[in-house]
Amino acid sequence: MSVTKEKLHAIPTNIITGFLGVGKTTTIMYLLKQKPSNERWAVLVNEFGEVGIDGSFLQGSHSEESGVFIREVPGGCMCCAAGLPMHIALNQLLARAKPDRLLIEPSGLGHPKEVLEVLSAEHYKDVLDIQKNITLVDARKLHDKRYTGHDTFVQQIDIADVVIGNKQDLYQAEDSDLLHRYLASHRQTLPRVIYANHGQINPNILYGPSEMLQLMKMSKPHLHGRDTATIDNAPIPDSGYLSVQNSGEGYHSIGWRFSASKCFDRRKIYTWLSGLEVQRMKAVFITDEGVYAYNMTSDALTQMELDECNESRIEIITFEKNEKWEQELLACLVS
Repeated sequence: MSVTKEKLHAIPTNIITGFLGVGKTTTIMYLLKQKPSNERWAVLVNEFGEVGIDGSFLQGSHSEESGVFIREVPGGCMCCAAGLPMHIALNQLLARAKPDRLLIEPSGLGHPKEVLEVLSAEHYKDVLDIQKNITLVDARKLHDKRYTGHDTFVQQIDIADVVIGNKQDLYQAEDSDLLHRYLASHRQTLPRVIYANHGQINPNILYGPSEMLQLMKMSKPHLHGRDTATIDNAPIPDSGYLSVQNSGEGYHSIGWRFSASKCFDRRKIYTWLSGLEVQRMKAVFITDEGVYAYNMTSDALTQMELDECNESRIEIITFEKNEKWEQELLACLVS
């Protein structure tokens, strides 16, 4: 269904971006809790891996009955293949939600400039009102050239109207100064800088037109030549699970989906996850003690109980894959 037929007009829209593990999803979950009760908010989530996890995180905490509508675009950068995956998902989300505000969470390895170009193109010119672009940064990572030298990280800084120095409680004294110096050396127009813990930012930060949208010289859409189809909604085979891998931007991802009939031993799965040495891990598991979401960054492994989920899912992003992971994961199933 075309969004123009729904007569949607000037929906306030924010891009919330940041590199792997910086706390984007946690920030969005916090913002959704602050949503005015009489408003409908929509969230379009992109993930680098082929198996979507963030949608399960968000849907396990917020329902459409509460005015929160979620849609995922897994499998790399949502604006690839001339923006087709993003157009389809966004049109369907807008038609269903008819939202008062739209939040876009690109993958931590996605291309935010191209996402911004898709959103500001002629097709959405009257439908979306692009407001403040929010970029989350863990200032401790500015010491690591794998981050500061990564094109995606640079783009995230380039499009930011507001930079959130997240995880401030973990900073050393010089980290905040380093963030200010980094921005001053990479931006002609300095963004607003705010510090936060656990993604707890004031929703008022979202409001107001994006100044960077007006200043930026938009680049041409990029093509990766990848198939737009993913396994995110593919039928699960008789074995009860399937797996898929993806590579790009210097990283590897591997994900698994398990049918709802597969139940995990909560103690075993937590022990296994705790031993992973990876750049990023997200998962939702149906266990013998309930449904739990797991989130691993370079700082910690956290778990959160969810009300429900349709199936167990896990996505790992890493520099180096381990061929034993699948065997170890299957060993965590309840016999």
